[in-house]
Amino acid sequence: MPESVMPSYASAPRAPAGRKGRRALPFRQVCTAALLIGLLLLSGTVQSEPLRLSIPPERTPADASAATDSVPLSLEDAVAMALENNRGLRAERLRPAIQGTFEAQERARFDPVAFADLELARDRSIRQFQEIQVEETFRSERERAEAGLRQNLPTGTELTLSVRGNRAESSRASEQFTGRGGVSLTQALLRGGRIESNLVRLRQAGLDVTASEYELRGFVETLVADVESAYWTMVLAAEDITILEDALRVAERLLEETRGRIRAGERPETEEIGARAEVALRRQGLIDARSALARAQNRLSRLIRAPGSDWDQGFVAISPAVPTAYELEPIAVYVDLGRDHRSDLNETRLRLQRNDLEIVLTRDGLLPRLDFFLTLGASGYADSLGGALRGSQGDGYDLVAGLRFELPLGNRAAEAGASRARLTREQTREVLHNLERLAIQDIRAAWFEADRAAAQVQAREDTVALQEELLRVAEIRFRVGTATGLEVAQAQRDLLESQLSLRAAIIRFRQASTDLLLQSGTLLLHRGIETPGQEPIPF
Repeated sequence: MPESVMPSYASAPRAPAGRKGRRALPFRQVCTAALLIGLLLLSGTVQSEPLRLSIPPERTPADASAATDSVPLSLEDAVAMALENNRGLRAERLRPAIQGTFEAQERARFDPVAFADLELARDRSIRQFQEIQVEETFRSERERAEAGLRQNLPTGTELTLSVRGNRAESSRASEQFTGRGGVSLTQALLRGGRIESNLVRLRQAGLDVTASEYELRGFVETLVADVESAYWTMVLAAEDITILEDALRVAERLLEETRGRIRAGERPETEEIGARAEVALRRQGLIDARSALARAQNRLSRLIRAPGSDWDQGFVAISPAVPTAYELEPIAVYVDLGRDHRSDLNETRLRLQRNDLEIVLTRDGLLPRLDFFLTLGASGYADSLGGALRGSQGDGYDLVAGLRFELPLGNRAAEAGASRARLTREQTREVLHNLERLAIQDIRAAWFEADRAAAQVQAREDTVALQEELLRVAEIRFRVGTATGLEVAQAQRDLLESQLSLRAAIIRFRQASTDLLLQSGTLLLHRGIETPGQEPIPF
């Protein structure tokens, strides 16, 4: 310190000699006394201050704060956006169109085919006659053109109509034109002679298209169920945040009240620890709830957002979470509906019908080939192509008929194909029976879960009412001094847990109801969504 304030001991002035009753205190004694007084004051200050705990300030997670400009969203709007924007659904919609190309390809086997041939020939040769020692140059020209139509019919008939014209000229003959018009018919009598077997591939392709429609319907059902589940998960997270924010305010109010009673000397200082711990727990739960809301909105965004949209934009759910009723139809009703409307069962039944057609085809392959063929034509010649076709200088005809037989010795390939078709049909039949049993199991399990969730809602509503009463009693006892702040905090915690549990049970009933409709194959029917493949396939 400056010398004017605190001079050093060496420069301190001595006391006057004439004043014997007043001696200056030594500097060491003064410092010791000051140190003792300071320790006493510090000890009193420490004893009078309450115990302090460091609680971090409330902070919003980055993921939750990033979602700005939230827009209201109903459940119906979320489903509609998913049906319009989901990229997976866009890809699945192409499946029936792709299968339709195979059907068109099989149908094209019976389309008429136009054909045309054009042939030009020129040759020159030298011939030597040894007997007369003469060489001759021989020259010839030939031109041939043919056009017509060819078609395979479902009756096993191959029909060809054609018109042919020839021009020939050589060094020994003048130019000459010939023409022919005719028809050729080949009819299968045994193998390939039945309409049912010839249309098998076309009908199988049609069944594949229908099966892809049922597959698409199953995908849409799953997508709608995922959207509804994500929507209700978002609703639950948002309601949890509201409940936890209210609980945090209650815990902070209890902390302030506890501090006031401690300052008034009505409560020991240790009760503040429990009150502070409750505040920390509420903030901890609030952080987790906000993170859960961000994750739920992120999942919902993937399902419903259009390509290129802003994923940071949040949603505010406006559909009420509490259903109008918690009633379910009898379990047998859902089982019967599932047998008729589940997409996987109907698709498997279509596969079974496809296998039945394969048996028809392989049974036809066991037959030997016996074809009847007939060729009939009219021809003429003239000095021009038009005259030759009219037969102005001469006409004629040709007729060929007969039978053609073919049978592989042993016919092992056809026998193996027929056996494979029968075994595949039996396998598909067993798979269908197994799928039906699994479907019944899934439907019953979903019904049990929905029924349990409905019962839990009622039970947890009663629990919330009782916990509210217990908290009211604990707060009254705390005010009159017969209960501690820890008991009030415990009652608040129990009430908070029961409230969160009730909201979770309500949302779980919503999700379980959706899953029950999904398992019974009637989710789209209940939501009024029309898609191909909603007609039951008989078995």
